[in-house]
Amino acid sequence: QVRLVESGGGLVQPGGSLRLSCAVSGSIASIIDMGWYRQAPGKQRELVATITNGGSTSYADFVKGRFTISRDIAKSAAYLQMNSLKPEDTAVYYCHASILLRPDSWGQGTRVTVSP
Repeated sequence: QVRLVESGGGLVQPGGSLRLSCAVSGSIASIIDMGWYRQAPGKQRELVATITNGGSTSYADFVKGRFTISRDIAKSAAYLQMNSLKPEDTAVYYCHASILLRPDSWGQGTRVTVSP
């Protein structure tokens, strides 16, 4: 079993930056890849970025060039560096892990609010 705990959300002004962290515990060796999703009020959860065990990354078009996903396997953590934040980035951000032969694992979410 894999447990994910997000942190780092908060209130930031447009144009500002935040770094989200995802602490990983449990059967870390069973993780295939990790990612960040977000869900804005009244909207469906959407994929933001993913990173494979090999370090390959992919991003949703709406965050390309602004967000960076990374993973520190030694520290059992994943991160999402968010720069040039916009009000439309306001959402609850969730850490996700794809687990070999098991259901996906999700964190409880961390709220990001971008507002003047």
